[in-house]
Formats: sequence, C-alpha cells, structure tokens
Amino acid sequence: MGIREPDIRELASREALRRLVSLYSRAVDRRDFVLLRSLYHDDAFEDHGDMFSGAPDAYVAFVEKALSNYEATAHYAVTMNFETDGDRAEGEVYKINYHRTAGTGAYEVITGSRSLDRYRRDNGEWRFLGRAITLDWSTKRPVDPEAYRDFAAGSQPWRPGPDDLSYRVLTLLGRFNR
Repeated sequence: MGIREPDIRELASREALRRLVSLYSRAVDRRDFVLLRSLYHDDAFEDHGDMFSGAPDAYVAFVEKALSNYEATAHYAVTMNFETDGDRAEGEVYKINYHRTAGTGAYEVITGSRSLDRYRRDNGEWRFLGRAITLDWSTKRPVDPEAYRDFAAGSQPWRPGPDDLSYRVLTLLGRFNR
C-alpha cells in the first residue's frame, strides 16, 4: 500500500487531532479536569476494559480519583496514526505512561498502551467521540529516590495542577487551561 499525499484540509485535521491527543496528556498530568472534560463530546464513550467504561463526566471523576494514588504521572504520545473522513476521524495512538506513588515503598509503573480513538468535528472543533485502550506491556519497579536527586538536580520538580512551572512559563499554552 502506498501513501497518498494529503490535501491541506486533511493536514489541518491531522494537526488538530495531534493537538487534541497532546492536550489530553497535559490535562491528565497537570490534573486539569476542566480541560480534560472539554476534550470530549457529551455523547462520547471511554472504554478502559475492567477499569472503566462510561461517559465523559464519569470518566473525568474516575481519572481524578485514580490519579490521587500517584505522586507523579507522565503520558507520552509517541506515535499517532490518523485517518479522516470529513468531520469524522479515527486514530491509533501509541503511548508510554509513567505513574509513581509516594512514601515508603513507593513504586513506578510504566506501561506501553494504545488508544484506539474515534473523533468528531463539530463547529470546526475536533473532540473525542470514543476511546478504547489496549495494554501492550507493563513493568513495575521500586522508586530509587537517589535517581531524582542525582539526575538534572538543578531542574525544578514537576507539580500537579497550576503550581507546575508550565503555567508560569508558557503563557500562550495557558489558553487551554480553562
């Protein structure tokens, strides 16, 4: 199968979908649940298998509760494949996901997963319409506190919510925060 050269409208749609997927990661990792909810159509459906299946409002509540178990998270979308058909699109998004607990006995869970997404454009805005998550691999290991002191020691640490450095430094990106 060859790859056909897309037209400008298709390129614009794919870029909007990349931004949507990237904003999902930002919303989750910054604990910005208002932003997270805004990325979904009201009639969307989220399917995480046995962990969660349901509508956007319930999903946001689920994410908020689930993230309370972690001191830090980072969700990286590393490969994104999109196909568009007018105001509808589908995507397969390969992700690396990091979750770290706090305190004595803290551990890190690192997974590779894929989001199998459906999107819809209404009034010029793309949002999630349906998402199913499939886990490709997972690893769990104890946290090495020394690694966080040795590596990039001069960098400011990650923070959940509006105390994160990104909210002070990236003023243009802030328009997506609320």
